[in-house]
Amino acid sequence: MTRDDGRRDDPTTTISLSGGRRLRYAEYGCSDGTPVLFLHGTPGSHRLGSLFETAARERGVRLLAPDRPGYGGSTPWSERSIGDADQYLRAVLDDANVQRAGLVAFSGGAPHALAMATRCPDAVSRVDLVAGATPPDVSGETPATQRLLGGLATRAPTLLGGLLRGQAWLAERLDPSFVVAQYTAGDADESVSEEVATTVEADFLEALAHTTSGTVTELRTAATEWALDYESLAADVCLWHGTADTNVPIASVRAFEDRLPTATIETVDGADHLRTLLRAVPAALEEYR
Repeated sequence: MTRDDGRRDDPTTTISLSGGRRLRYAEYGCSDGTPVLFLHGTPGSHRLGSLFETAARERGVRLLAPDRPGYGGSTPWSERSIGDADQYLRAVLDDANVQRAGLVAFSGGAPHALAMATRCPDAVSRVDLVAGATPPDVSGETPATQRLLGGLATRAPTLLGGLLRGQAWLAERLDPSFVVAQYTAGDADESVSEEVATTVEADFLEALAHTTSGTVTELRTAATEWALDYESLAADVCLWHGTADTNVPIASVRAFEDRLPTATIETVDGADHLRTLLRAVPAALEEYR
């Protein structure tokens, strides 16, 4: 194991996986607190977890935020499926000497959290899906952008990779609002601070810094059958979702709730995709006090 403490507020650890792959994760909050895995969106990285450093510390939570394969400092694994999530998430828990943890997943991290919870029920105490993605066969209107990205990932992955590299090139040269606009809606009821905007931009750039493999892989797998045994869920699942979320409309989440035997919905009034993240994660971490 090697540790990179280049930034005081972003301590990261890199661990070795089977097949010569490497996986990086960061820790935020209390080093001796209640362990919670925090899963970023698609695209994303461990940097998103830094938004909740203070919230985790105040609630006595040890927040473990990995870069999933193909993001940031983690080796690509283009052939992985959603159901493989337990292989690398268990590796994080093992390295952190954790037997059982909560799961808080944002957006595209949702299916990977559910995969972990269904494959390793004894290792998961609770699941919180924040503005979480839903399976493609759930009734409800899929936004045009999501249909386009899923279609490109399935039928033209090389083209999608080029488009993502172009977005990253622009993000490096434009104001953070360029990235923030991908996760916000004009009718939401809160502003986004400069600190949050800068972190969201850094998260996006970190995700695509070395490869677009993680994003392309996850957009492809998310657009096909998730193949998860929801009946094997043992932990409580809370679906935190904003009423103004245009990335993942709440109607799809209400339909998905019916498939999850232990799920309840907590609506976040007037919140879009990003503002649901900002409001719901601290509320979810309250469950671990």
